[in-house]
Amino acid sequence: MKFLSYLLAYRRFLLIVLTLLLLLPLPFIIKTKEAECAYTLFVVAILWLTEPMPLAVSALLPAIMFPLFGIMESKQVASAYFKDFHLLLIGVICLATSIEKWNLHKRMALRMVMLVGVNPAWLVLGFMVSCAFLSMWLSNTSAAAMVMPIVEAVAQQIIKAETEADALEMSCSNGSINPTLELDENIGEYECCDCKEKEKQVNGYDNDVASTVCTIEKEYEKEKEQQNLPPAEAGRKSKEDKYNGIFKVMCLCVAYSATIGGLTTITGTSTNLIFAEHFNTRYPACQCINFGSWFILSIPIAVIILLLSWIWLQWIFLGFDFKNMLKCGKKKTAREEASAQVIQNEYKKLGPISYPEIVTLVLFILMTVLWFTRDPGFIPGWSSLFPKYKGYATDSTTALVIGLLFFIIPAKTLTRTSNGENTVFGYTPLITWKEFQSCMPWEIAILVGGGFALADGCEASKLSEWVASKLTPLGSLPLWLVILISCLIVTSVTEVASNPATITIFLPILSPLAEAIHVNPLFILIPATLCTSFAFLLPVANPANAIVFSYGHLTVMDMVKAGLGINIIGVAVVMLAVMTWIVPIFDLYTYPSWALSIPSTNSTGL
Repeated sequence: MKFLSYLLAYRRFLLIVLTLLLLLPLPFIIKTKEAECAYTLFVVAILWLTEPMPLAVSALLPAIMFPLFGIMESKQVASAYFKDFHLLLIGVICLATSIEKWNLHKRMALRMVMLVGVNPAWLVLGFMVSCAFLSMWLSNTSAAAMVMPIVEAVAQQIIKAETEADALEMSCSNGSINPTLELDENIGEYECCDCKEKEKQVNGYDNDVASTVCTIEKEYEKEKEQQNLPPAEAGRKSKEDKYNGIFKVMCLCVAYSATIGGLTTITGTSTNLIFAEHFNTRYPACQCINFGSWFILSIPIAVIILLLSWIWLQWIFLGFDFKNMLKCGKKKTAREEASAQVIQNEYKKLGPISYPEIVTLVLFILMTVLWFTRDPGFIPGWSSLFPKYKGYATDSTTALVIGLLFFIIPAKTLTRTSNGENTVFGYTPLITWKEFQSCMPWEIAILVGGGFALADGCEASKLSEWVASKLTPLGSLPLWLVILISCLIVTSVTEVASNPATITIFLPILSPLAEAIHVNPLFILIPATLCTSFAFLLPVANPANAIVFSYGHLTVMDMVKAGLGINIIGVAVVMLAVMTWIVPIFDLYTYPSWALSIPSTNSTGL
């Protein structure tokens, strides 16, 4: 038993050593550049999937192995670790840092929810829309961490208001004190504890809150079990299920909408950025993947998945009452009054919009407009003003220009006192370098660089050509089946591996596959990239799920039950999109001249 405990304690170290040693015969026996590159690829892929050490550290292995195997020079490998993607990421993080610092995200989220209304079903949709909108411009993790404290406060007030209303109704009808008042007391305690901790939450969640929530819920369930009144027990059990359902729907709507919103923009999630950089590097003559084209193809997908997810969550946890959802002009229930009060109070706490918020909002709109108008396709964009330098300016150029302004524009203006004199403040920009560093995902930046290094190594060693030749027989399958198989494989792997690692592993495989079966690479790469984000099943599948799960209202089975349906919805919608409205956008049924031509004897069944 002591030996097993040692193995368990050093399991990560053993996994690293065994991975390196067990795969070592591959380069020593075959002794080709393809085998040596495959060894590096397998080692890095296994370490990314199992994560015995940080992903960024594993991503540095190509910088060591490729020069030692003679595949690429050290200078060539190093150049892969910083590309146009990283400049785009820096500009986007500057915007995200300012939005988070000045609480513009909270103002936008609350305003959206207030516009939707407080009908329970519409309230959930309001939170989903606001969280999805935030995740279009911020990381999915940040969006979930920002919205979740607001959702928690609203849910607490809903439960409190409903239990008070139920208790009052029962006491009036029975002429006696109702046992459900005990529930109200528990909820009151629960809310009090939560409110004390809520002040500590700014851009994340507090583990103490999660543990407090779990403890109170367990005590509450234990108290329930001690009741010996069958009729009362049945009624209280029904109410408990209803309250738990409210918490579950509100928590899951945040986790899933944060992921869905990230699909819509190139900068919305790291997997989209990785795809864009990989595609533009492998197919530089294409110039068809930019902010505008991606938004056009993905926004209908995200909207459909968001609406179907909303319906799915309502149905499995609360029941979908269509008539009640569409009611208009009726008196608000206790639940709706409580929700409206919490949201209005939270919005009032923000006060009037401040100067830094206005500047951040203006720069945010300006960045978006410049992204859309750089090269929209149907009309000449602003990049056409520089005909001699066509293709020189990219989305990263726009992001950097706006990003640098956050370090230049002052965060405070002169204010006039009652004496008529101007008060001079020390010069402080909208964001500082320290604040930028705290938001910059350096691990993702290095991880993506490692993926680009692997892709370059596969090209230099001819491994990609070898893989393409072996994948040629797949051309006998119908195209829709090839796409569906790739989507299902990617969706399955991303549940147990990080999204960036998954897309980084599969892009160098799927690109040669498309070339081998003589299909437009976008036909396979776009759906695979979108499906990489569908990590809905487990709390560990992505950080947004973990944040929501930490609040203690969900079980793993709750997330699996809900996530399985969302995964099916997501894959089905992506398949529908790629076979319908995405086809004319990129002329997918035509094999493009910019794609690599690989001799093939098989033709794909269309």
